[in-house]
Amino acid sequence: MEGMPSGMESRKEEHDWATEGDRRMGPIEYLATRLPSLKPPMHKAPNPFSILAKVNRQQWLFFLVAFFGWTWDAFDFFTVSMTVRPLAGTFNVSTYDITWGITLVLMLRSVGAIIFGIASDRYGRKWPFVINNVLFIVLELATAFCQTYKQFLAVRALFGIAMGGLYGNAAATALEDCPPEARGMLSGLLQEGYAFGCLLATAFARALVNTTSYGWRPYYWFAACPPAIIIIFRLCLPETQAHQRRMQARKKGDKGLTTSFVAEGKVVLRQHWLLLTYLVLFMAGFNFMSHGSQDLYPTLLENQFGFSPDDITITQCIAYMGGMTGGVVVGYLSQVFGRRLTIIVISIIGGALLYPYTYVSSKGIIAAAFFEQFCVQGAWGIIPIHLMELSPGAFRTFIVGTSYQLGNLVSSASSTIEAKLGENFPLPSRDDGVKRYQYGKVICIFMACVYIYVVILTFFGPERLGRDFDDTPESDTAEAAGTRGMLAVDGDEAEKGHVPTRAVS
Repeated sequence: MEGMPSGMESRKEEHDWATEGDRRMGPIEYLATRLPSLKPPMHKAPNPFSILAKVNRQQWLFFLVAFFGWTWDAFDFFTVSMTVRPLAGTFNVSTYDITWGITLVLMLRSVGAIIFGIASDRYGRKWPFVINNVLFIVLELATAFCQTYKQFLAVRALFGIAMGGLYGNAAATALEDCPPEARGMLSGLLQEGYAFGCLLATAFARALVNTTSYGWRPYYWFAACPPAIIIIFRLCLPETQAHQRRMQARKKGDKGLTTSFVAEGKVVLRQHWLLLTYLVLFMAGFNFMSHGSQDLYPTLLENQFGFSPDDITITQCIAYMGGMTGGVVVGYLSQVFGRRLTIIVISIIGGALLYPYTYVSSKGIIAAAFFEQFCVQGAWGIIPIHLMELSPGAFRTFIVGTSYQLGNLVSSASSTIEAKLGENFPLPSRDDGVKRYQYGKVICIFMACVYIYVVILTFFGPERLGRDFDDTPESDTAEAAGTRGMLAVDGDEAEKGHVPTRAVS
């Protein structure tokens, strides 16, 4: 296909990311390829509308149900961020104590990612997705009825497990079946379900928090409702075609479905442990990027700059609009310039915007918030498809979800760290006695370190732009089934260079 990466035409699957064609590269040789491999492939940029026109009706439905599920996952997470002070008042604890509710969710999401990731790869995308959303309903209602701080922490811990299971499933559901040329743009659109969820959380917090005699509780009651609609939507759809083909391939083996699945898992862990380790470290940086720039930002605006609730809502909404725009635009550009180069460039731009994002105390900070989140979510917009392309297909949901949520675990204390460090930089108290801190300084320094880390990890990491998700049995499946020799790359394609270093480096 004109203008698309030649790797899209290849069905070659590699056991590890330090490979070139059929030859495994040594560490020195691999490192020597990092700078040359950043050269932009400069694929022809197709009309975005013509790209979207190639997505058929069923693929759109898969994408939409995944988008809505991921949006409400983000909404549910940010309910606590939007109600830190009311929760602290109800439970008679400090703001720092309430941020442990955020930290616990982030810490335990990796447990959910492992449980639901394995279930999604073994039993299908559909029912684990449905169970996830049932748990959202139950646990949001439970949060709303908490009477003590310990109850609140316990429920949020369980909520973290439920939330952790959705991301990998949503990415696989949305992107597995989509046309290769649409992946970059749809990846950006999917990831911005997160920013859209943040925007909705901000807007509904203004409408539902402390506007009735029930205080913050109606906010959580409302949050329990939309997952019911998402469940009905998913029940109306079948399994993705890619997963159905993979299940058929397993049935053709002599070992049976369960035995084949376990055998594939052993192969994945044995052959791809280095990749999984890298992805966890990589996603830790990205989660530090998002949570470090967002979770404590409403507190910064209110506590340090004295913004009113309306001003905070407007600033946050504009920021998330910037994030949604960035995810789509940068995700699309990564299809042209490559995943790694695009992440590095947008991270450098985001770092340059940190000072106005955290130090401008007037309402002009809205512009800085828009463009900072454009960069943060722009980089994130590449992540779903980048992880999908790097992950072995037999355990794609498990690898994507687990790496993302283990990265979340590493970065789980972001808001707690920033809140604690902020207390070391006090400002004059307000007239009503409320203590003030220089959260802006802390966020600025913290995020500068995060951007440097992300740039370094991205530079040294792999890229498989345009990897084929077709139904050809992959090497992991074949090795587990004892049919490795059945796999081959078309000789003519290999001679034409359709298994390039960039696609597998």
